[in-house]
Amino acid sequence: MLKEFAELSTPLIADACVRTGVPLRVAPPGISAVPAAGRLAGRALPVRHYGSVDVFLEAFGAAAPGDVLVIDNGGRTDEACVGDLAVLEARAAGVAGLVVWGLHRDTPELAGIGLPVFSYGSCPAGPVRLDAREPEALTSARCGDHLVRGGDLVFGDEDGVLFVPAARAEEVLAAAHRIHGTEREQARRIRDGETLREQTAFADYLTRRAADPSYTFRAHLRRIGGAIEE
Repeated sequence: MLKEFAELSTPLIADACVRTGVPLRVAPPGISAVPAAGRLAGRALPVRHYGSVDVFLEAFGAAAPGDVLVIDNGGRTDEACVGDLAVLEARAAGVAGLVVWGLHRDTPELAGIGLPVFSYGSCPAGPVRLDAREPEALTSARCGDHLVRGGDLVFGDEDGVLFVPAARAEEVLAAAHRIHGTEREQARRIRDGETLREQTAFADYLTRRAADPSYTFRAHLRRIGGAIEE
């Protein structure tokens, strides 16, 4: 999956979701990569955190190589729920990376381990609570407004993280590749002196909009095959 994602980006995947009608599920703004973390793509391994590392260890027992541990810590900002030992254990289990709806700690150690970790940021304090465990602890996890289930695909890079249903992944990736090709060609033409206004026949768009106020720029782009927005 990471190979499929190699020349793409989360913005392209997001645009492809919109283009193909796949519900857009983006992790909350602010969730970003720990320094030195790489790009991330793989199948979601969801888990809900209740204050103890045991739920992670249980999840690792069911991990397949390349899975992405998606941790629901309720978006808490008063504690870190993963540190270097949990991330080392994740790597030993073949996990490709972690996405945390919450905080991490041991930042220098995580950077040295090199496994991609995405979170709201760091906090020196670990959990001092132990909450009751829910039946869904190992089958689904929330990340902001979105529910992530086992088998969903996770994509992460410098722009953030998003989730795609596995059943639509092939369609979304194909659309993302098409958008990528169109946008790279548009960028090349701008560098060669042909403005984006010229490429998108913007003057023609303004004329058509004046005659028909319901004519949107997105409709215009679809008509001419542009891809700068969706």
